[in-house]
Amino acid sequence: MTDFPAFSFSTVANIVSELGAAGRLGHHIAQRFPDAGRALLVTDPGFLKTGLVDDPVASLRAAGLAVEVYSKVVADPPEVVVLEAVGAARAFRADIVIGLGGGSSMDVAKLIAVLAGSSQPISAIYGIGNVKGVRLPLVQIPTTAGTGSEVTNIAIVTTGATTKMGVVAPQLYADLALLDAELTLGLPAQVTAATGIDAMVHAIEAYTSKHKKNPLSDVLARKALQLLSANLIMACENGGNLAARQGMLLGAMLAGQAFSNAPVAAVHALAYPIGGIFHVPHGLSNSLVLPHVLRFNAPEAAGLYAELAEIVVPAATGSVEARAEALAVAMQQIATVTGIERTLQQVGIKESDLDRLADDAMLQTRLLGNNPRLVTREDARAIYTAAF
Repeated sequence: MTDFPAFSFSTVANIVSELGAAGRLGHHIAQRFPDAGRALLVTDPGFLKTGLVDDPVASLRAAGLAVEVYSKVVADPPEVVVLEAVGAARAFRADIVIGLGGGSSMDVAKLIAVLAGSSQPISAIYGIGNVKGVRLPLVQIPTTAGTGSEVTNIAIVTTGATTKMGVVAPQLYADLALLDAELTLGLPAQVTAATGIDAMVHAIEAYTSKHKKNPLSDVLARKALQLLSANLIMACENGGNLAARQGMLLGAMLAGQAFSNAPVAAVHALAYPIGGIFHVPHGLSNSLVLPHVLRFNAPEAAGLYAELAEIVVPAATGSVEARAEALAVAMQQIATVTGIERTLQQVGIKESDLDRLADDAMLQTRLLGNNPRLVTREDARAIYTAAF
């Protein structure tokens, strides 16, 4: 008999995957939250400019809700933005929070929902399991197919010039996630590629996570990779392909469910300093180090990588090691074909910066502990050198 280690699995209670769902937001809210009357919709200035916020807002108002739009979210949101947003929610007396945007907007929405009705200061909720009490009802609607934040229980806040803190708590799981590819139609190919690779990294790292890998996260990670690898190039080459876009959103969401339960590891640990210090977008930071971390991990994880290669590069043959290498090559090829940067040099990082990156990466102990192979500072420096 196979030994099944104990595991727990949590996710968002309600998920709707439907083209046009955002335009029917009022209907979905009225159905699931009949008592809600005052909605704070959280987004960023760039997405507000697209005009794609108008239909969801109109649909909320048609359903009888008062709506306030908070649109000052920035990438890697700093504490001051989060606190201002919480203040806006309190001033408006919001009784439901809706995140509409990329990972940053959805992260801020989580924090508003948790803090707006609470006396806890933001400093008290950093870390794992430190959120007390209940939160406001929370709905998440992603506009990129990448972070999977709509189904994760994590929010990342920039707390200093280059430092980030995470809030991880069950209260951060939304009540409802809506996946509507019509909201992702305007995404440029480079952003589609970088966010799509980010989602693939979530699936790959969840599948090889050292401590919490489990049968449910495995199924989700594999299906996520299948959807993402089948649709990514199509979505980049023809941004108007709604079927490919919906496939990407679904894949990113499944990957989010996987890594929320079987957490990410060294790719993210090494990507964080690239984003934090050099303000490289998160998905691109992951993509830059991914093939080099896969090769570093291969001595411990080749068997699992070979299983994933069957999904991403079904034509790959040969030994377990050869198929694991085929996965690394395939991920590099996706970056090449989509035209995103492939080296640290291309994003303005100098060789003299590599030591600082390695020092910073070693501080990501929570993530490094999930990696299938132990990473020393020398290893981190060597991976950055390979990525340079």
